[in-house]
Amino acid sequence: MPDDQPETPYLELLARGAPAEAYERPGLRARAEGAPAERLAALERAKLLALRVRGELEGRRRREAELSALFETAHDLAGLRDLDAVLQAIVQRARSLLGTEVAYLTLNDPTAGDTYMRVTDGSVSARFQQLRLGMGEGLGGLVAQTARPYVTESYFDDPRFQHTRTIDAGVSDEGLVAILGVPLLLGSGVIGVLFAADRRVRVFEREQIALLASFAAHAAVAIDTANLLAETRTALAELEAANEIIRDRSGVIERASEIHDRLNELVLRGGGVQDVAAAVAEVLSGSVEFLEAAEVPAGALDRSRADGRAVRHGEDWIAAVSAGGELLGALVLHGHPRLDPVDQRTLERAAMVTSLLQLARRSAGEAEQRVRGELLDDLLDAPDREPRLLRERAARLRADLDAPHVVLAAGIDAPRVAAGPEPAAEPAVAPGSAPGSGAAEDAADRQRLWSAASHLAATRHGLAAARDGGTVLLLPLAEGDSADAVARRTARQLGTAVHAPVTVGASAPVAAPAARPAEVADSYAEARRCLAALRVLGRAGEGAAAEDFGFLGLLLAGTRDGAPDGTRVRDFVTRTIGAVVEYDARRGTGLVRTLDAYFAGGMSPARTKDELHVHVNTVAQRLERVGRLLGDDWQSPARALEIQLALRLHRLTGAVER
Repeated sequence: MPDDQPETPYLELLARGAPAEAYERPGLRARAEGAPAERLAALERAKLLALRVRGELEGRRRREAELSALFETAHDLAGLRDLDAVLQAIVQRARSLLGTEVAYLTLNDPTAGDTYMRVTDGSVSARFQQLRLGMGEGLGGLVAQTARPYVTESYFDDPRFQHTRTIDAGVSDEGLVAILGVPLLLGSGVIGVLFAADRRVRVFEREQIALLASFAAHAAVAIDTANLLAETRTALAELEAANEIIRDRSGVIERASEIHDRLNELVLRGGGVQDVAAAVAEVLSGSVEFLEAAEVPAGALDRSRADGRAVRHGEDWIAAVSAGGELLGALVLHGHPRLDPVDQRTLERAAMVTSLLQLARRSAGEAEQRVRGELLDDLLDAPDREPRLLRERAARLRADLDAPHVVLAAGIDAPRVAAGPEPAAEPAVAPGSAPGSGAAEDAADRQRLWSAASHLAATRHGLAAARDGGTVLLLPLAEGDSADAVARRTARQLGTAVHAPVTVGASAPVAAPAARPAEVADSYAEARRCLAALRVLGRAGEGAAAEDFGFLGLLLAGTRDGAPDGTRVRDFVTRTIGAVVEYDARRGTGLVRTLDAYFAGGMSPARTKDELHVHVNTVAQRLERVGRLLGDDWQSPARALEIQLALRLHRLTGAVER
C-alpha cells in the first residue's frame, strides 16, 4: 500500500542523496497504479519541494567545498615556501571544484610583451604546455589585455577574439572546446590569467566564474608575496652593504660638488642640453639623455613634475624639465634602479639647469626667427635698402644673399575636396587658411606654419616671414637644383612638420637678392600667383614653380611693368625650341622656318613642301632632325602646342631666321 503522506518517498530520496532523476519515480509509480488526481498533484508538489531542498543542500555542500579549498589555499600562502607548489595547488583545486578536465595558469612577460604557460593540470599536450600568447591573441591574450573574464562554450566557433595558427594548433592538440579565463590582478594591472577548460561544449555558470576569480586572486597574492620576499632579500643585501655605502659617502659628496661646478661652468660658457647630459652621465656612471615630453612615460613624468623630484620608473630615473608651468621634456637616467639620494639630487639639479638652457635656447631661436623675418620683410617692402647693410645683416644670420635664391609662398590647405575655380590674382582662401576653419583655428594653423617655415629657413640658411595670411621663404638654390624641385621638397617638409597639406608656389630663381632687392618683391608676387594656380588646378598640398607649368608659366610669371617680362619669354623659347634655333644658327639650316610651315599647313608634309618649295623628302629629313633635337614626343598635342607658342614668341621678339 502506498504511504498516505506524499512527502515520505521524497524524504527517503533526500536522506540517501539520490540523483535528480530518481525524484520522478514516485509520481510515475502512482500513475501506473491509477492513483487519483489529488494524490498525483500532492506528489508533484512534494517532488518540487524536495528538489528545491536538494538544490539547497547541493549548493551548501558546494559552497562548503569551495570555502574549504579557499581556506586551504590561504593556509598554503601563509606558509609560502615554494611558489611553484602553491600555484600548482591552486590550479588543481580550481580544476577539481569546477569539475573541468583541464586547468592552467599563464603569466605575463613584460620583457617579451606576451604571456606564457606557467602551470597546468590535466594537460596531455606538450605543444599546449609550451604555448606563448601575444597580448590580444586568443582568449587568454584577450583576458590579459582587457583585464576582464572571458568564457567561450566553443573556442573554435567564437569570433570575439583573435585566432592565430599557433594558438589554435595548441588548443586543438589538447582537444579543448569550452574555456573560462579570469585575470590575475595585482592592483590595477594584470599579471596573468587562470583558466578552466573542458574537451566538450559546456556553459560556465556565474558562480563558477566567481569561484575561479577567487582562486586567481589567491594566485596573484602568492606571486606578489614571492616578489615581496625577493625584494626583502634584496633589501637585506642592501643593509649588509650599508657600511660600504657610508664609506663611500664622502666620495658621493665630492661628486655632487664636482657636478655642481661643472653645471655652473656649462651655463657660463653657453653649453647645450647634450653637454649637461654628458656631464651627469660621467659623474653618475650611467647613460643620461634628454627626451621630449611625448617620449617619456606620462605617469612618471607627471609625478616628477608635481613633486619637483626625480622619480624611479622601472630601471630608469626620470626628472621633469619644466619652467613657468610649461613642460619642456625630461632628463632620463638609464641603468640605475637604485639611486643614492645625493645622486638623485644631482639629477634634479641637472634638470633645473636643462630647463634654463632650454628657455635660453628658445628665446634665442625666437629672436633669430624674428630677425630673419624682419630682414625678409625689408627685402619685400623696402627694395631701395643699401645692399651692403643687407649683406651684413644676412651674414649675422649665416645667410648669403649674393647667391641664387628662390622665393616661395606657402599656405596650409584642408584635405582636397571638390571646389569651384578660384581667381588666380586673389584666391578665395588666403594662403595659410584652411577652408571652413574658424578664426582661432586659422591663427593656430598660421602659427604652426610660420614656426615650421622658420625652422626650415634656419637649417637651410635662408629667411622666412609670416605674410598675407601665409608664409614667405627665401631659400638658397643649390647648384644643379631647380625652383620647382625646391618647391616640391618644401611642401613635403612643411606638410610633415605641421601634419597638414601645405601648398608651395615658387618664383624663378633670383640671382643675387642683396644686389637686386627689388626682384625679391616681384618674385614673391610670382610665387603667390603660382600658389593660387596650384589651388585652382586642384593641386593643394603640392609644390611647383612657374616653369613647371610650361607655357602657362608665362601667364603665372605675370608682369613687372605692365607687359610680359622679356627674360621670361626668352627663357621659355630657349627651353622649348632653343636646340632647333641653335642648330640653325650653327649649321645655316632652316629648321625653324620648316616648323612654322609644318604647323601652318596643319602638320601636312605635302603642304609644307609646297610652302617651302622643296622636295617632300627634304621636309621629311628636316622633321626627322627636329625629332632628334626636341625628342620623339615633339608632335604630341601638349608639346606641339608649346612649340607653336614658342615659334610665335620667337618671331615676336624679332629673331632673324636664316
